Amino acid sequence: MEDKLTDLKQRLERLAARVDLEGLRGRIATLEGEMSRPGFWDDRGAAQAKAKELEAAKARLAEFSQLQEALEEAEVLWQLAEEEGDEGVRAEVEERLQALEEALERARVQVLLSGPYDRNDCFLALNAGAGGTDAQDWTEMLLRMYTRFCERQGWGVRLVDETPGEEAGLKSATLEIKGPYAYGILKGETGVHRLVRISPFDAAHRRHTSFASVTVTPQVPEEDVDISEDDIKVEAFRAGGPGGQHMQKNETAVRVTHLPTGLVVVCQNERSQYQNKLTALRILRARLRALMEQERAKKLEELRGKLSDIEWGHQIRSYVLQPYQLVKDHRTGVEVGNVQGVLDGDLWPFIWAYLEGNGDGERGA
Repeated sequence: MEDKLTDLKQRLERLAARVDLEGLRGRIATLEGEMSRPGFWDDRGAAQAKAKELEAAKARLAEFSQLQEALEEAEVLWQLAEEEGDEGVRAEVEERLQALEEALERARVQVLLSGPYDRNDCFLALNAGAGGTDAQDWTEMLLRMYTRFCERQGWGVRLVDETPGEEAGLKSATLEIKGPYAYGILKGETGVHRLVRISPFDAAHRRHTSFASVTVTPQVPEEDVDISEDDIKVEAFRAGGPGGQHMQKNETAVRVTHLPTGLVVVCQNERSQYQNKLTALRILRARLRALMEQERAKKLEELRGKLSDIEWGHQIRSYVLQPYQLVKDHRTGVEVGNVQGVLDGDLWPFIWAYLEGNGDGERGA
């Protein structure tokens, strides 16, 4: 019990240092001073933004104060239980510490995921890269991995588009994921993923390296990204299927091309052409928002060059099945020896490490 108290205290201290409570208090004082000046509300838009910032800052400060008070009360109760040997008080302290741990974890998530779209649902797109049939099989393995991860979180996950490979696996696939903080939690998965294994498609049983890219984009409101009908080209085609009597007879699949950027979205898993178009536009809107965010730092041409390299030297994570078993994230240095566990959806070690290692409101404790 004493060890748990010490652990929770250290975690709270690290989280408070990450948030910079003193800096937060200073910002609150500054905002309150600005709001008390005459003419503050003359620019209503700017005034409302600052009022909202002040409200959020006060709420965060109050949350940490409550956590600190709860921890101090638990510590006093624990000392009392030890002095008097009261098992009933010990049980109460255990309950309080459990509740405190859960509250601390919620606070940690909120600190780590404070970006403008981190709370949103998202789309996760997969594309096979270098490696031929092995890469397409790897893409299908990643689809299974992310589907299992989402199901473990209790999130809704739906396959909205897929393009099968010629021999096996998938050339591409897109998942729609609905759940609290889905985008914030998964955004660090964007990048190239590398697989090393004995190829099941090689008669000589040689070791092969294959690549697939993952792109995670937040779902955004329609008013957030305006798409003009003049800027898109919509094409209908017959959705792919197993053939025979199950072959789709109507042109329900939709391909939407955004002419100014060249972005292409295909959707064919909905029941009607209209529904496929709506879903494709939602995916396009999400990708355009992500593109707009990335263009703040790089030109469009540079961005496209980076995303098109789904091959050696660009991977964010390697999954090695042969000659040894290891998954390594090249950004954070996190390594996990249980490769099968990772492929079954155990991604939290990589996700936490990524979130904790990134700034601009994404750092954690």
